Amino acid sequence: MRISEAAPAKLNLALHVTRRRDDGYHDLESLVVFADVGDELSAEPAPADTLAIRGPFAQRLGTSDGNLVMRAVAAFRARFPTHVATGLKFTLEKNLPIAAGLGGGSADAAAALRLMAVLGEPDIAPRDLVAIAATLGADVPACLLSMPATIRGVGEIVTPLRAFPAVHVVLINPLLPLATAEVFRRLLIHDNEPLPPLPEPMTRPAQLGIWLAETRNDLETPAIAMLPEIAALIERMARAGGCMLARMSGSGATVFGVFGSAALAHQAAHELRAEWPDHWVAAAPLVNQ
Repeated sequence: MRISEAAPAKLNLALHVTRRRDDGYHDLESLVVFADVGDELSAEPAPADTLAIRGPFAQRLGTSDGNLVMRAVAAFRARFPTHVATGLKFTLEKNLPIAAGLGGGSADAAAALRLMAVLGEPDIAPRDLVAIAATLGADVPACLLSMPATIRGVGEIVTPLRAFPAVHVVLINPLLPLATAEVFRRLLIHDNEPLPPLPEPMTRPAQLGIWLAETRNDLETPAIAMLPEIAALIERMARAGGCMLARMSGSGATVFGVFGSAALAHQAAHELRAEWPDHWVAAAPLVNQ
């Protein structure tokens, strides 16, 4: 039996860096959402745990993200050694650009944990999966949930939102990776204002647009210093018809635009592909459940 699990792209609609900690990491406040575009991980019984990687970004991946999938599998087996009786052959369809600010590797690891949980008996408590996810990386707990949420701390404090507007996003990436650690290293101001209070419930796109106007991504400035093209992509996305907000996601270099309808998003994506044919461009609704 072969089963599959989606690993949707994570977007930081807002990302505020609020403190540099004594351990060198940073406390963050972020609104994260997930787009209905991403990688896909499948698993089937095998003599031993293995991973095959294919798809448009398989060759660019190398071993880092692939190892994160296998690290997730190893961590799950260490915590629940008898839950899955057989080895598993994993196949990762790598559709997302690498080091793009979309949480691709973390989403893949989270998908691996979800697959492991459903492949055996008895049921695994969500808190146990979250505990494993937290050992694998700051983004993995949020990716395990894969629905709109606020995150705090280094990413381990995840609070799902009760409601979220039905909106669409357009993503564009110049296929030039940015190292997250280097972006943080170039950040000059580490103690910034936290997120403003979120309207609850937030059900209308206009509510989201008004709230987002009061937020920012504190990593944009250092990322643009490393890759100035990000600024041009943001400016062009902002001019697309119906774009409510244009911003960089995470530590870059992916730029997103928020749109109120699928038609507007797909039209913007069509225009961007024509202007930047060598860039990765996608349009998708957000995953709200």
